[in-house]
Amino acid sequence: MSRLNKLFQEKKAGVLNVYCTAGYPALHDTLPVMRALQSHGADLIELGMPYSDPLADGPVIQHSSSVALANGMTIRILFEQLRDFRKEIQVPVVLMGYMNPVLQYGFEQFCADAAAVGIDGLILPDLPEFEFENEYGPVIKKYGLDFIFLVTPETSEERVRKLDSLSSGFLYAVSSSSTTGGTNSRLAAEEYLAGLQQLSLKNPVLVGFGIKDKPSFDSVCRHTAGGIIGSAYIKALENSTDVNASTKAFLSSIRG
Repeated sequence: MSRLNKLFQEKKAGVLNVYCTAGYPALHDTLPVMRALQSHGADLIELGMPYSDPLADGPVIQHSSSVALANGMTIRILFEQLRDFRKEIQVPVVLMGYMNPVLQYGFEQFCADAAAVGIDGLILPDLPEFEFENEYGPVIKKYGLDFIFLVTPETSEERVRKLDSLSSGFLYAVSSSSTTGGTNSRLAAEEYLAGLQQLSLKNPVLVGFGIKDKPSFDSVCRHTAGGIIGSAYIKALENSTDVNASTKAFLSSIRG
């Protein structure tokens, strides 16, 4: 059983997925940040691969990507950093990024290297459904990686069901049609998530975009398996001199 499946089987609600940018705040902070997240209550880590044009990300994560790239972070360096991470990190870890740098690295080589170090799944928001089904999905499956599609409030029920059928691990529900870190109408988001809940989808649903504190996390957990926090955590790290202490304080404020 995959680590993601095991997590959602053991924990039906309140799953906390925290996004961090590889190579941020400093190039060699990737593992210290992951260790701190695991130690202080994250159930799942979404590790962002920095890219110069991250379309789905808001200004906070875009800035962290720029800093990480300036620090010298590349996919090759990331895999070097992750070579032995499974000796100390037990929680599921998914890589989030964009197709351009992955294709430059070589798609099959990327999947092979991700699987070899112990990555559980991929989130590539700009990989279209058609290309996934006809070209890239079989490669991802060959290496035993889960693939997570995103759905939004504008995604039709038919398409939600289709993307759910193609996804494994979980389905990523974007809480509003904005970039990460944005604000949204709590009522509209609740109605949307309640609608998803009624579809009885194959995969558990995690909600991202605009979740920044305990009230917003608790709100999405009412209708789904849990929430994804990114920009608020990146902000907490921005001026940190102690990654572990900053992470502990931040996650304590979410878990309450």
